[in-house]
Amino acid sequence: MNENNHLVDKICSILEDKKAIDIKIMDINEKTTLADNFIIASGTSNTHIQALAQEVVYQLKKENILPTSQEGTQTASWILLDYGSTIVHIFSQEMRKFYNIETLWGNMGK
Repeated sequence: MNENNHLVDKICSILEDKKAIDIKIMDINEKTTLADNFIIASGTSNTHIQALAQEVVYQLKKENILPTSQEGTQTASWILLDYGSTIVHIFSQEMRKFYNIETLWGNMGK
């Protein structure tokens, strides 16, 4: 298993353990140089979204894997964690529907 697959599997496992909703992995490697993967998940409340993001950061930090940036932690309706090859998006269900990045990125390049 390559390093990127390990990261994706680890993040998804952490999100599943914390009861994230509708976890999706998007391979965006051929659509952008921004990253190889998006991991998209939803939380049930702003508190849940913050807890999901904090747990991902906490668990990965134990393996000396740190995000290059974190966005949205104050409002917690959409938190983005940038791990270079993998970008994690944790949304409220309303914001996820509004931004609909799964469809947006899924249609790119078609």
